[in-house]
Amino acid sequence: MAEPLILALDQGTTSTRAILFDRKGQALAEAGRPLQQHYPADGWVEHDAEEIFRACVDVLAEAVKKAARSMDEVAAIGITNQRETVVVWEKATGRPIHKAIVWQDRRTADLCERLREAGREPEVTEVTGLLLDPYFSGTKIHWLLDRVDGARARAEAGELLAGTIDAWVIWKLTGGRVHATDATNASRTLLYDIRRGDWSRAMGEMLEVPLALLPEVRDCAGDFGETEAGLFGRAIPIRGVAGDQQAALMGQGCIRPGEMKATYGTGCFMLINTGEAAPVSRARLLTTVAARVGGRTTYALEGAIFIAGAAVQWLNEGLRVPGGPQAAEPLAATAREDHGVVLVPAFTGLGAPWWDAGARGAIFGLTRDSGLPEIAHATLDASALQTRDLIEAMRADAPEAFHGKVELRIDGGMSRSLYFSQRLADLTGVSVCRATYQETTALGAALFAGLGAGIYGSLEEAASARPQTEGFSPAIDVHRREAAYARWLDAVTRVRS
Repeated sequence: MAEPLILALDQGTTSTRAILFDRKGQALAEAGRPLQQHYPADGWVEHDAEEIFRACVDVLAEAVKKAARSMDEVAAIGITNQRETVVVWEKATGRPIHKAIVWQDRRTADLCERLREAGREPEVTEVTGLLLDPYFSGTKIHWLLDRVDGARARAEAGELLAGTIDAWVIWKLTGGRVHATDATNASRTLLYDIRRGDWSRAMGEMLEVPLALLPEVRDCAGDFGETEAGLFGRAIPIRGVAGDQQAALMGQGCIRPGEMKATYGTGCFMLINTGEAAPVSRARLLTTVAARVGGRTTYALEGAIFIAGAAVQWLNEGLRVPGGPQAAEPLAATAREDHGVVLVPAFTGLGAPWWDAGARGAIFGLTRDSGLPEIAHATLDASALQTRDLIEAMRADAPEAFHGKVELRIDGGMSRSLYFSQRLADLTGVSVCRATYQETTALGAALFAGLGAGIYGSLEEAASARPQTEGFSPAIDVHRREAAYARWLDAVTRVRS
């Protein structure tokens, strides 16, 4: 009998992709489509939900065709998605009432500020593990119900549905038969009680969002229905769903307390598995659901760095360093040792653990013999030093997770650089494991689907299909590491608003 295949759908912020995997986690083929960005006003970001769905259908079919395989061989589909981006649509027709509001969108900042001034943030954090920020889905749904003509009345009459992108895609793929999400996506909405494992009536009332709009919350490895037979020639089970960062956590095999990963793209998202404990962060990290499997919820602490790879892009575009992003590494390698230059890339403020939207970027420590090599070196080091900030915050919030050997598993564009991977180990003082296969987000979705379809017998068996890694150990002495971090902290203090 042919080995079952798993089809992963990775619906991201800038593209929609599908990757076909075998049960060993080996990618057989992939297909992708770019996603158009819409910017109707300053700070507003939208996507066309119908465009997203059409792309999903196209790439799922194309990936199987590219592998010269048949849909009959696909045992299950797994879905991972840009988190927090939200859609509201008509139950009867499936038509969105407005474009999807993207996680990056800041239009609800005033609402968040009013709630914060009213003293509601501690309650929000206690229930949801999150902060009051327009990043999350709940205030976006509030805006849609208030600003689209007739939407609030229609929602209260039961005529509308709402959900993150996974719920929208599931509803469309199943022909409107399933309105469901998973616990990881639910935990990013400001509407989900992460300890009770259900939608929160108190949060719904605070944000004026009727809970009847929202999807049923299911396990990450669970039954999300089947695709309509007409889409792919047969009905295919959907058996795994997770938000992109939690899918990457699974794809990196971080299923035990203390295991952590960082994904370096435009920014960086870092999560540490805290097991069945859901710590309330004192360092303003986010407490979020890592996974829910077999009804058992595990949690994670999450920190976000706003600018990581984007700082390298700025080096090329802003300072006119030729050669594209790959030119930064050889340039940095020629920098003077212990040059003392520090770059704080607070181009859009500082993320965790500082959460300072008013901070702005700066370069410190310039001397007459400083030049582009030293600035390039400081640019790459900035991502490593921001990672150190997150590690220290996580260590303070969950010290038990740091007992024994500490290892950071990394993926994403910057992790392809051996130079950066080594600097990351040097400046954080922890061992770094670089995934040799970078598409850990799609792989995590496939592993959840394989578990939900019975291809894997346990979470541990599924996680064992994680990619091979290359290890990097700290290679500079403690004095140099701590001196570099002290300079960084001093520079951050200087740019704070």
